[in-house]
Amino acid sequence: MVLRSIGGVTGLAAVALLAGFAARGAGAAADTTLPGRAIAHAQERGNCLACHRMPADPGAVTEADLGPVLADLKSRYPDRAALRAQVWDARRANPDTLMPPYGAHAILTDAEIDAIVDYLLTL
Repeated sequence: MVLRSIGGVTGLAAVALLAGFAARGAGAAADTTLPGRAIAHAQERGNCLACHRMPADPGAVTEADLGPVLADLKSRYPDRAALRAQVWDARRANPDTLMPPYGAHAILTDAEIDAIVDYLLTL
């Protein structure tokens, strides 16, 4: 189930999300207790929900489409360092990107970036 999101927060629809993950073969939903999830979802920190389609609240998926869909990242980034580099400064891979250079501009700390990467690899 896809829910529109304004400000990155949506309602609950757990059954639909789990059915969607099963239908896509993406496995179980991401661990909502991971510290990186809180950082990625926080408007004042990572704010990934603003630009990427990804799991939001349990059972909801954002409909944002400025950046790529954040799903199946373990397959897309089998090398953790490559995903970390993308979060650190996406301009290296795409100079025209809209993604903020979280590491290069010290928006997030190294520990926060590592936590986000750990979370993203569960999606």
